Amino acid sequence: MRVVIAEDSGLLRQMLAEILTARGFLVIAEAATLPEVLQAVAADPPDVVVLDIRMPPTHRDEGLQAAERIRATHPSVGLLVLSHYAETSYAIRLLTAADQAVGYLVKDRVRDADRLVDAIKRVASGEVVVDPEVVQRVLTRPRATDPLAQLVPVERQVLGLMAEGHSNGAIAAQLNYSLKTIEKRVTSISQKLGLPHPESHERAHVNLRVLAVLAYLRSTRAPD
Repeated sequence: MRVVIAEDSGLLRQMLAEILTARGFLVIAEAATLPEVLQAVAADPPDVVVLDIRMPPTHRDEGLQAAERIRATHPSVGLLVLSHYAETSYAIRLLTAADQAVGYLVKDRVRDADRLVDAIKRVASGEVVVDPEVVQRVLTRPRATDPLAQLVPVERQVLGLMAEGHSNGAIAAQLNYSLKTIEKRVTSISQKLGLPHPESHERAHVNLRVLAVLAYLRSTRAPD
């Protein structure tokens, strides 16, 4: 699998490259700034781009800018954004720009090579991966209004696992339910959140899982 790494810290960039190379990935380019990563992807589009969320020139949201531009110009390239902070607003922005083959991880996760490699592989296969810490922040924050109030506890569990990027089969195994039961829960969640029915014509044009995850992340009004 071919990967581009965009990270302004030379030490972390080297560590990422070494981890991925040791796991059989081909790191075809490294970048330290927004212009550099855009140029690298344009010259030779990889399977996945690993992006630091804050890079030169402003150290604000260059990683998100890059993700948005790359998805617009190279929609088949997977995007994995790394951040020092579990900021729900960043995750929402990323998922709004890309509804598949996208991930958002807290940088501490890169110390766990297995977790990093798993996230990259899942993003490359078209899945959506959201850091569990982001999901936990949404679960524990007070809300002025809660669009999830109508969900029963098990539906909240299912939606939380969906937000982390788990498949229906993985959720069924983790919660010790049958796959059919989880599919029914997902349908119920979509109905309660006012999302398209999984079998509707409109469903063909949206990613129901990402819509549900966005509803989940947007359920908090507290600032990051």
